[in-house]
Amino acid sequence: MCPRIYSVYFLVFNLIAPPSYAGELPLPLTSQKTSISAADKTIFIEADQIEGKKEEGVVAHGNVELQQGDKKVYADHLTYEQQSGDVTASGQVRVEQPSGKLFGPEVKINLENDHTEMTTPNFQFKETNARGSAKHMHSEKKMNYQFEQAVYTTCPADNDDWLLKMSRLEIDREAQIGTAYNAWVEFKGVPILYTPWMDFPLDGRRRSGFLGPVFGVTTSGGAEITLPYYWNIAPNYDATIAPRAIDKRGIQVNDEFRYLGKSYAGEVHYDVLNNDQFTGTTRTRASLKHSQNLGGGFGATLDLNRVSDDNYFRDLSTNVVSGTQNQLLNEGILSYGAGWWSALLKVQTFQTLQDPLAPVPIPYQRLPQLNVSAQKNSDNFAFNIVNEFVDFHHPTLINGQRLVTYPTITYAVLNDPGYYLKPKLGIHSTRYILHDHYAIYTDTTRTLPIFSLDSGITLERDFTFNNDAYLQTLEPRIFYVNIPYRDQSLLPNFDTSQAVFSFAQMFSENRFFGNDRVGDANMATVALTSRLIDSHSGAERFRLAIGERFSFDAPKVNLTTPDANNRSDILLAASGRATNSLSFDSLLQYNPNLSRTESYYATARYKPETGKVLNLGYRFTKGDIPQNDLRQIDASSQWPLFWRWHGVARVSYSLKTSQIAEGLVGLEYNQACWMLRLVAQQYQTATQQVSTGIFVQLELNDLMALGADPLNALRTSIPGYSKINEPSKR
Repeated sequence: MCPRIYSVYFLVFNLIAPPSYAGELPLPLTSQKTSISAADKTIFIEADQIEGKKEEGVVAHGNVELQQGDKKVYADHLTYEQQSGDVTASGQVRVEQPSGKLFGPEVKINLENDHTEMTTPNFQFKETNARGSAKHMHSEKKMNYQFEQAVYTTCPADNDDWLLKMSRLEIDREAQIGTAYNAWVEFKGVPILYTPWMDFPLDGRRRSGFLGPVFGVTTSGGAEITLPYYWNIAPNYDATIAPRAIDKRGIQVNDEFRYLGKSYAGEVHYDVLNNDQFTGTTRTRASLKHSQNLGGGFGATLDLNRVSDDNYFRDLSTNVVSGTQNQLLNEGILSYGAGWWSALLKVQTFQTLQDPLAPVPIPYQRLPQLNVSAQKNSDNFAFNIVNEFVDFHHPTLINGQRLVTYPTITYAVLNDPGYYLKPKLGIHSTRYILHDHYAIYTDTTRTLPIFSLDSGITLERDFTFNNDAYLQTLEPRIFYVNIPYRDQSLLPNFDTSQAVFSFAQMFSENRFFGNDRVGDANMATVALTSRLIDSHSGAERFRLAIGERFSFDAPKVNLTTPDANNRSDILLAASGRATNSLSFDSLLQYNPNLSRTESYYATARYKPETGKVLNLGYRFTKGDIPQNDLRQIDASSQWPLFWRWHGVARVSYSLKTSQIAEGLVGLEYNQACWMLRLVAQQYQTATQQVSTGIFVQLELNDLMALGADPLNALRTSIPGYSKINEPSKR
């Protein structure tokens, strides 16, 4: 949860409880130590000189220490009056408890009613390593305290970069609530925030109140400010109401409501911008995420999202993830699990946000989708069956229903950590019932047997390099699959696409994602992996893998241009961690049939310590024509510059178009008790639309943050980014 302007943590001292004496004090004491026994507690007093008077009390001088339980009082002079229960300590008074310390010239404590007073106290709090001072402190009853003209900061001693000043501070340790009146924040001696009243939790629990204001600048909206209000409705309900004033557009109100129960949880968002000054329309966004355990193995989830227009996120978003999305999911799921079998009922639609210059296809709606699957294992046998029924709807394309049944049985002929041989046999059956009968489509069925055989072995040897011991492995793997050919050109295609060629896809049975196409196959995948493992730490230092798929018969089922070659592309991957600070990852896809490289990427990361990271990558993808080739450099870093300044940067640059796809640059200044972040980010939201955002944030450690929060942008854009001013642990 974000820091709030009321999140100030103060210490309350549980002072000495009134004792009930079992007897009378003796006449003047000659020893330097004494104890006073009570029915419930014992008070120990140690000093250079201690005097006692019958039925009156104790007077101690010089290096006085009073201890009761885990509480200690140190002073130059101390007087205890037996009849009234008053304790008076003076001269460099120090009160210590596990939660902190209190300093002052004098303290008065009444053991009968717990009334305590201290003039010009200074305090230190263990919870947040905070410190402060006040003109006067007194308590009216047990665990209720009041500071007058108080000052608070988490800055170290002799550093007053920021101060929270209050005319009155009330502390209730029993309820764990603090209340400040006439409070203002000063930064470098300049007042930057004022509030006539605020309350805050003493133990981290949530409290209602205003959060730190958020300032920002974007190209689409100009300067803006957001003032969120957090409403702690109940322990399991809260809401945030955040008015956002956008210079070029008007006032947007962002609302969030969160809830949590024993068997359910969720959140609701509703944002509205009435009469956008730029478009003249009302812009809205609504979303609901809900999950619930219904009991008896049943569960349910809802994920609903809606915006008023296609340009909503491009105009009003402040981050790359939401600013570039074009499909909004709307989905409801009812699930059931009973150990060996499970079922899922889904209704799924999308709101497609179109870019007029680069239209995106509208996906099919699933109204509904039903999946039922079961799995049983017995000795070396594994039986699995997957059943799926989907009713597809589309506003312009053919509609229909599809029923799929796919039972499989696997037998582990060999199953050992060093080697395995697993044949698998299945029957993939599909039936279509089309709502609109076109001439080229008919209701039809497709049944295909699928056989696969997966095998592999792991060989190991000890290996020494540069006096370091390693374990080297050699892991060959062969995967064979056989699927007979069936002409599927007259079957509809609701949700199937060509699978991206990868190591994972090479070891799968179907060359397609989705069930509308089952690719014919008489092919074997051969791969070899070698790993270098540190014998002492167990860390994988290096991995090299190469693989290729061979077809004994050229595949005939295709969604794109048929490939008559019997050899697939060759994949070569290398990754590792050369040192604890330096890691790399790379993948090359080479077409042996055309003797050309189809794609490759290489990335490296250097992260010697927190706050230092350097990422560098290059990506190439062959296009259908040379003009469509992709050549892109990606570099990002967080690095100390000088004094307390850190630089942050990210650039994704296209060498083909000489354009920046995404850019980020900024500075961070980390002081002992505060952090300043200045970040500018630019990214493409549409074909000819670029958004630029400016983030300025001042974070006062363990208190609040003012300005636009750039942390999400930094973590997304700079892999390995670290927040270098983590708050103190409570």
